[in-house]
Amino acid sequence: MTQEQEEQRLQIADDKDVVRVRQAVRVMAIAAKLPLVDQTKLVTAASELARNTLIHGGGGHAVVGQVHNGRRAGVRAEFVDAGPGIADLGLAFTDGYTTGSGLGLGLSGSRRLVDEFDIVTAAGEGTRITVTKWAR
Repeated sequence: MTQEQEEQRLQIADDKDVVRVRQAVRVMAIAAKLPLVDQTKLVTAASELARNTLIHGGGGHAVVGQVHNGRRAGVRAEFVDAGPGIADLGLAFTDGYTTGSGLGLGLSGSRRLVDEFDIVTAAGEGTRITVTKWAR
């Protein structure tokens, strides 16, 4: 069973908010004693997901917190928007697929950078993505 120890809710409404989410995730990753490589992976994933929340979801919020499963600490970040949702998840996870001008590595790349990745989405109902990175 995982218990959340510390949590921050951060609005995502503009580019400055994406930077604030990155900073909050880095602070939590350091506090959870994630190695530098894992800190970087988590911050990179969080940055991609926060940007997706802003650009594709029209804004929303992130909840970032430390977690512990009884054996090790970690960081969980949840990204929520009330945007159009993702109509075709399979296509969205295809490397190279993009609905904008990016490289198309946002969702699939983010999923590879973290230990746990969960997505709930439906066309017209928004998206909720939760990622967790555990200390080794």
